[in-house]
Amino acid sequence: SLYTYAKIPDAESIKLYTHLIVREDAHTLYGFWEKTEREIFRLLISVSGIGAGTARTLLSSMTPIQLREAIASGNAADIQAVKGIGAKTAQRVILDLKDKILKIYGMEEVVSSPDNTTKKEALSALEVLGFSVKQSEKVVDKILKDTPDLKVEEVIKKALKNL
Repeated sequence: SLYTYAKIPDAESIKLYTHLIVREDAHTLYGFWEKTEREIFRLLISVSGIGAGTARTLLSSMTPIQLREAIASGNAADIQAVKGIGAKTAQRVILDLKDKILKIYGMEEVVSSPDNTTKKEALSALEVLGFSVKQSEKVVDKILKDTPDLKVEEVIKKALKNL
């Protein structure tokens, strides 16, 4: 995906997480910069009608976190915004993967809101500070559930106290 391509440093040796697809006519190896991206790729190709190419297109158009949040919140519009993804495919992805994503990543069901940037910015800041995405997401979700009108800075401060 373009996400992985952008992350790869100009180094002689790197570590990638891989997924091998073996078909009668070809053996195809896909490489991912993060384990999360590979997990989401595997979930996507488990959906009927989504092949490796479509999964790669989705992961090239959205970061793994954005895609995970779109599925968890049932936001078909974000998924549909990706070239080649129609309404039916977006709904099928959400229907098939929502419960799995919520369970795997320990997320609570997120009510889709038009402006979810506070959560995204807080998670991004916590990730930069070295906290795990999974743990940060639990804490931020709880904070925003209790007090949804907080500013990003306040969410980050509260999250740092709870992490």
